[in-house]
Amino acid sequence: MITIAPIPAFNDNYIWHLQQGSDHWVVDPGDAGPVISALGDAQLTGILITHHHYDHTGGIESLVKRYQCPVFGPDSIPDVSDALVDGDQFELLGGNACVLAVPGHTLDHIAIFLEHAGNTHLFCGDTLFAAGCGRLFEGSPEQMYRSLQSLAALPKETRVYCAHEYTVSNLHFAQAAEPDNTDVQARLEHARHLRDRNQPTVPSTIAEELATNPFLRCESPTIRQQAKARETRADSSPGPVDVFATLRAWKDNF
Repeated sequence: MITIAPIPAFNDNYIWHLQQGSDHWVVDPGDAGPVISALGDAQLTGILITHHHYDHTGGIESLVKRYQCPVFGPDSIPDVSDALVDGDQFELLGGNACVLAVPGHTLDHIAIFLEHAGNTHLFCGDTLFAAGCGRLFEGSPEQMYRSLQSLAALPKETRVYCAHEYTVSNLHFAQAAEPDNTDVQARLEHARHLRDRNQPTVPSTIAEELATNPFLRCESPTIRQQAKARETRADSSPGPVDVFATLRAWKDNF
């Protein structure tokens, strides 16, 4: 039986720890210390990396030196031993892992979709957040929109393991973008309840994101209206990519 648990790091990062029996993997270890503490006397079997930002990669060198384990991720990262590209599949803890290219936040960003014992799991780094998405540091709005749409098409029961605890602030923005969405209000109340007890708000599910994440709801009449109101062109009739671009720019300064 696989277990997946967050290892908190820095101010708001989550390093995901996957375990089955004596096998241990971690996703995006920006800091080696919390991983070593979480493992105790256990051996680290391998590392998965979604993109090159330091808060996701900073612990790799120390972990590899300590555990002599492989590193799977984009070939843009020097410490990667096993390069992954879109469409690759590999065995992970007895399940099947599939690589999805999701450029936007960075151009090298990938996500790992894991099917294991009838359950589906998505490790999406900084592409899809709970009720939000990553900033566009390298890619275009169209790239990010297409990446998010590919994740939105995964099975609705898929559990979504993002890399940051941004849920409450993301839901405040979701309220502004879609004030008539009662699912957003209910999710915000639940997220506040969890954070008041210092509990993580993630993982979520694809179904939950489809219902409450404004960046996956660019066809919503309310969100389209909000985007159009923020567009400077009076004759604008925004398509979904235009709506996404407007939302992302708005969130950047929210």
